[in-house]
Amino acid sequence: MSNPLDTDAGSELFSSYEAELKLVQADLNQKLDQISELSGEPRKSAIRLAERTLDEANELLGQMRIEKQNIPSATRSKINQRFRNFESDIDGQKRKLKSLSDDRKALFGNRYSDNPDSDQQLEQRQQLLSGTERLDRSSQRLRDSQRIANETEGIGRDTLADLQLQRETIQHTRMNMLESEGYVDRSVKTLRGMARRMATNRIITVAIITLLVLLIVAVIYSKFH
Repeated sequence: MSNPLDTDAGSELFSSYEAELKLVQADLNQKLDQISELSGEPRKSAIRLAERTLDEANELLGQMRIEKQNIPSATRSKINQRFRNFESDIDGQKRKLKSLSDDRKALFGNRYSDNPDSDQQLEQRQQLLSGTERLDRSSQRLRDSQRIANETEGIGRDTLADLQLQRETIQHTRMNMLESEGYVDRSVKTLRGMARRMATNRIITVAIITLLVLLIVAVIYSKFH
């Protein structure tokens, strides 16, 4: 006999999700029953499969939660009751899976012990954590060394840039000094030329004055004789 809600307006998609969820729940129950009979790695693998199936069931439940809002209020009360039943069933399956997952002795077999001091797995885990910490410290030292190397390289680049700038400045100053020396040499030559001309002019002036004096003396002498 068909469910009367299947013919209600707006309930077709909800009913489709409901049928799919029933199949997923049956599959999950089968997986949960199988987990109880397993131990060690097979048990871990079965738990992971059951967890994925439970996620699928929760996803379908979420789709049903959204879809039931589109169902007319006249029939929504019945839909809500069925939805709550599904929620309750899935919660029960979730608790059972958690209980199976928390059974450490079934998961780890003879390697598991209630005494932490003699637990071989705990010792291995501690060794692994210790090795991981050492690796992290080594990685941190490598990162610090790389950072220092990068900083040193940056300082070296800046120093080389400063030295290059200073070298260019010194070369420019040297060129200016050489150019200034050229100006000084030309100035000295000019001054020497001017000094020679002044000396020549002075000799010429003295000669002219002497000649004029001699002429004056000659004129005076000629007048009195």
